[in-house]
Amino acid sequence: MTITRIFNDRHGDSHFEDLHIPLIDQGEIGFLSAPLPVNILQLRKVAASYNFDFHCAPQQQYIILLDGGVEIENSLGEIRQFPTGSILLVEDTEGKGHRTKNLENKERTSLFIHL
Repeated sequence: MTITRIFNDRHGDSHFEDLHIPLIDQGEIGFLSAPLPVNILQLRKVAASYNFDFHCAPQQQYIILLDGGVEIENSLGEIRQFPTGSILLVEDTEGKGHRTKNLENKERTSLFIHL
């Protein structure tokens, strides 16, 4: 399974990195990753007009897009679009941050999993 990591370098610039999470065949129950330690689970809903200028993540967290996609721009101007169902590992808690906006003009729900 591939997820996208957003992180900052020593100069404060944010970057994208695709991470491969290995899944192990568990037979009838499907394919599972190794357990990942987490601390807090949080739900968020944003308005259809969501367009958040450059900001840093408040903490290291996974973000799972439940019912709408986002466009994210890193501090170097690279833009990626993430559809519903995408999983992001957001770690740019310092530096120049990233910009986020809804892909669709509709309310969007996300699941945050704090590390």
